[in-house]
Amino acid sequence: MAQSQETHGRTRDSVPIRDAVDQVQDAAGTVAQQAQRAGEGFQEVAGNFKTALDKSLRDQPKATLASAAIAGFVLGAIWKT
Repeated sequence: MAQSQETHGRTRDSVPIRDAVDQVQDAAGTVAQQAQRAGEGFQEVAGNFKTALDKSLRDQPKATLASAAIAGFVLGAIWKT
């Protein structure tokens, strides 16, 4: 009788562990899906940025170069601090 209670206790204890494992797997799946969506969004934004940059270089090359120089200066100043 003691053995059957011990076996029953193990089964009862393993259910919360299985539930925790299932929750972790669900969370990992959700994170993976969100990362995939974020990656797809980033690719779309990068494509739009490239298109806009190409158009700006064709239409206003001096203004584009000046903007890049200003952005580089600001990033350099931020990096230095």
